[in-house]
Amino acid sequence: MLDSVRADLRATLDEIRSAGLHKPERVIGTPQSASVDVTAGGRPGEVLNFCANNYLGLADNPEVVAAAKQALDRWGYGMASVRFICGTQEVHKELESRLSHFLGQEDTILYSSCFDANGGVFETLLDERDAVISDALNHASIIDGIRLSKARRFRYANRDMADLEAQLKEAGEARRKLVVTDGVFSMDGYVAPLEQICDLAERYGAMVMVDDSHAVGFVGPGGRGTPELHGVMDRVDILTGTLGKALGGASGGYVAARAEIVALLRQRSRPYLFSNSLAPVIAAASITVLDLLEDDTTGHGAALRARLYANTELFRRRMTEEGFEILPGDHPIAPVMVGDAEQAGRIAEQLLEHGVYAVGFSYPVVPHGKARIRVQLSAAHSAEDVETAVGAFVAARASLAK
Repeated sequence: MLDSVRADLRATLDEIRSAGLHKPERVIGTPQSASVDVTAGGRPGEVLNFCANNYLGLADNPEVVAAAKQALDRWGYGMASVRFICGTQEVHKELESRLSHFLGQEDTILYSSCFDANGGVFETLLDERDAVISDALNHASIIDGIRLSKARRFRYANRDMADLEAQLKEAGEARRKLVVTDGVFSMDGYVAPLEQICDLAERYGAMVMVDDSHAVGFVGPGGRGTPELHGVMDRVDILTGTLGKALGGASGGYVAARAEIVALLRQRSRPYLFSNSLAPVIAAASITVLDLLEDDTTGHGAALRARLYANTELFRRRMTEEGFEILPGDHPIAPVMVGDAEQAGRIAEQLLEHGVYAVGFSYPVVPHGKARIRVQLSAAHSAEDVETAVGAFVAARASLAK
């Protein structure tokens, strides 16, 4: 590398650190769980984990782990190919069928990640004759996916239905109009008003796409996500999501949609056509996760969802009682607002000293002046774990006030 380029990159990294925006990566020496062993300052130690997307606590579930071990023996380690060449096994087709049934969609196509799923939709379905209308706080993968398409781009203020209607009018007589939103916005824990979005989309002849990564598995009466929560499962045209959060926490994503949409994605979606197939062990373990969530005889899924929301309610209530500012809602994403990026980083360090692992989020992940500690509750936590986390926040605040 040219020395001048290295010098420029080092200067940029120095600027990131001096602004308090550097994002350290902790090394975990245990399986993902309610508590993990985190290397901090060269010393390993067990801490309560309040920053994972392990909403249902299934990342180290014994039945899921056993299914993964059996899948290695039955299906092997990896496919070493893409789907249309020799990368499709029975287990992939079974998972696609199970996801379609679970989500109430006609068909499903698997991707190596939800980032790839969102990256493969817009370019395939839309061209310069079309329009995409996107919520201002949509995930980066949606933003990047839209950039790949030639469609006209419109943006509406977060969850602002008057602005959405204005943008739909502005889109005019586009051949195809697609409204796209996160089901749950990952930095705030806010839920999109899908019933109103579907009403407007139908009024203006638009399709609706929802990225439900932070909802599938635990939001809604049966854990089928925000479309189920709002009673619009049959009105959402495209549903994307991940297997890497509540559904076992590994990796992989999907698009569940109308049959013709999925059929075209199989023929034209570049991340699907040019990326290796999802590892069969993940596909098999994900089927077991769906077995657990859909088994009405044991009520396992319902019990996990109830525990998750009990923990969420307890944390939000106790933190409010202790005088912390938490964005309103009932989602297990519970952002503790700080404002200053450096202060958020210091609080996160203090929390770790008190045995709680939670990460400070600052620019560019959130806007300048909106730094926060994003706490994420899990069904794997106990009530005692939640009280410990609240106590750690109180202790961290006292330490920094000295």
